[in-house]
Amino acid sequence: MQHLRISLIAVLAISSSAVQAAVSSFDDLTLPPNSAYAPGDIGTPSGAFPFTSGGATFNHRFTNYGSGYFSSGWTYSNQTDTTMPGYTNQYSSYAGTGQGGSSNYAVAYDGPISVSFTTPTALTGAWFTNTTYAALSMRDGDSFAKAFGGAFGNDADFFTLTISGYNGGNSTGSVDFFLADYRFADNSQDYIVKDWTFVGLQSLGAVDRLAFSLDSSDTGSFGMNTPAYFAMDTLAPVPEPEQVALLLAGLAVVGHVVIRRRRAPGA
Repeated sequence: MQHLRISLIAVLAISSSAVQAAVSSFDDLTLPPNSAYAPGDIGTPSGAFPFTSGGATFNHRFTNYGSGYFSSGWTYSNQTDTTMPGYTNQYSSYAGTGQGGSSNYAVAYDGPISVSFTTPTALTGAWFTNTTYAALSMRDGDSFAKAFGGAFGNDADFFTLTISGYNGGNSTGSVDFFLADYRFADNSQDYIVKDWTFVGLQSLGAVDRLAFSLDSSDTGSFGMNTPAYFAMDTLAPVPEPEQVALLLAGLAVVGHVVIRRRRAPGA
């Protein structure tokens, strides 16, 4: 039994390294409680302040106007407020935590929004949800945006995230994910995504960059009225062949031990 325990532990360790290698979970980044990554303030010159988690780099742009400043791209957050509407709660996930109950997750806003890799990488996918700011704006409306569905719930509103892959500057395809969809004939099927939802990205093939864009049915003369925010967690690559081989080898060891135990007298 002791040998079996050791073998199982070894396999779990191998499995963990295969699955978690280069996964962008954002839990490798340090944050004070109830905060978000904010590298600039009124005294910071404009510039790029990207950050890296796992094997991916996330763009962050800080622009100082002198009398104020603005950030765009990605941040990472551990904020959990699912009830306060408005811009002051822009960095909370509507799920209330990171994916799987973890602390940290990423929030993207405005544009451009991109993720880059040092070498072309095939991805299994990532988990997505709304931010509280965007979700409550769509649910209830605010001073800039309408409540989805309109006064009678019949407006065919939507909020869509498009994830596009690139390799060497060439497009590898795109994947659409509805963060909200009110286009159903039966209004009871209309929804705003609250839980973390997995979106597969294997159809994009090997990519060295991902680009993210948002579209909404609620637009005006200045563009989209819906807050241009979404949350992402656990961006995971396809395990490398050698990692899979290690995992299979570990499973073979366990199988060998189990067979020997079954053949042993009294087993």
